[in-house]
Amino acid sequence: MPEPGWAELDVFTVLEKIKKIIKTAASQSGADPVTALSVSSLGEAVVPVTKQREALGNSMLNFDVRGDEYVNSLSAELDDQRLYQINGNTFGNHYSLTKIKWIKEHQPDIYEKTYKFLHWSSFVAFILGAEPVLDYSLANRSLLFDVNKTSWSDDLISQAGLDRIKLPELAPSGTVIGTISKNMADELGLPSNVSIVAGAHDQCANALGCGVISDGQAVYGMGTYICITPVFGSRREPSFMIERGLNTEHHAVPDKFVCFLYNHGGVLLKWFRDTFAAVERDHARAEGKGIYSQLLEEMPAEPTGIVALPHFAPTGPPEFVTDTCGVFAGLHLDTSRGDILKGILEGSAFYFKESVDTLPDIEIEINDFRVVGGGSKSDAWIQICADIFGRPFVRPVFTEAGTLGAAIMAGVGVGMFSDFESGVINMVTLDRTFEPNAQRHAIYQERFKNYRRLYPLAKEYLSELHRSAHIK
Repeated sequence: MPEPGWAELDVFTVLEKIKKIIKTAASQSGADPVTALSVSSLGEAVVPVTKQREALGNSMLNFDVRGDEYVNSLSAELDDQRLYQINGNTFGNHYSLTKIKWIKEHQPDIYEKTYKFLHWSSFVAFILGAEPVLDYSLANRSLLFDVNKTSWSDDLISQAGLDRIKLPELAPSGTVIGTISKNMADELGLPSNVSIVAGAHDQCANALGCGVISDGQAVYGMGTYICITPVFGSRREPSFMIERGLNTEHHAVPDKFVCFLYNHGGVLLKWFRDTFAAVERDHARAEGKGIYSQLLEEMPAEPTGIVALPHFAPTGPPEFVTDTCGVFAGLHLDTSRGDILKGILEGSAFYFKESVDTLPDIEIEINDFRVVGGGSKSDAWIQICADIFGRPFVRPVFTEAGTLGAAIMAGVGVGMFSDFESGVINMVTLDRTFEPNAQRHAIYQERFKNYRRLYPLAKEYLSELHRSAHIK
């Protein structure tokens, strides 16, 4: 963070770490050498590169404030309804468009030298020897992609004042886009004929890696943020999606789309640990142990009477609220630390239930969730979610699903699997299904009514409280 509000990835440090990981994996492949690779990556951040495969600078992250000055003028030229019809998103400064525009106006020397602006999946592939090619899901995160035509939008590029020639070519996930270069193969200990396959946005790779490839399925990713990723087979009416704060993006799987519902998850658990269990945290660290399992064991078995509003930071869909803050209601003198922790996890799930309950209105059904990520190690946390949503939560054996999704894409690309469904059948194994408890679900249905009343009742007060807290 070189200046206030700026947030960058150090391209050269990250790339060295990636190389180290690849080299380690290659050294352990033994008699079963690597034949293909693919890359899953974060969404909006891009890297400016030369034709000689050199990075020209660091990579601005989506929450970097640079580019915000263009949002109003661009949105005035193309309203959200029209933009959504083309791209499947509404305007915001977290996409690549405004970052590239900022580079053009504030760092013209870098812009002129740039051969291509590459999202991280295509950047890593390009450095390894592939052509500069981007998959559809990541292209969507630029705000310059036409979802219907699966091509760059000349209209959006023109309105942004950018140059089409500086954007990579496009291809579906699972397409071979090159072969590893001799220099990279030698440096990383890989065979000289390793194929490089177009990857995907991390959430799409996550879905593929846990078998979420059909309508009615959704990922419940339990990381720092919780991200729910439902799958559906055709585009929905833009106005209905905009109303719910939902995007539309190509899945890694052909002829399927996804959208994202996200808000705070593991970061709330971390806040609880650091606030209520700092001493235990430090002792556990000194002993080389974790603390989360111990804290989760303190939770009561039954639903709590606590209502927790998980607005500790700007929220995700549907409202993207910035001027609010977290709330606990229902505390008593006999309220325990475990009660508070469970109340936080219940509030986090209630936040998503409010959106998920509206999805059938736009013909997006979720019959079961596949749960992945760090939080999926906790049986208790998963069971809370199953009880609140009243749906099965299925945990795969391998919960680092983005990595497995990248491997499946690589296998499809080189013909190891005939299609993505075959890849899932051969690679994804399910561990356990957490069925909802009918009695607890009925209690949570009543608790949910209280949750839904809390923010509307306190909205004006929370907004004022939030502003007051930020006055220096």
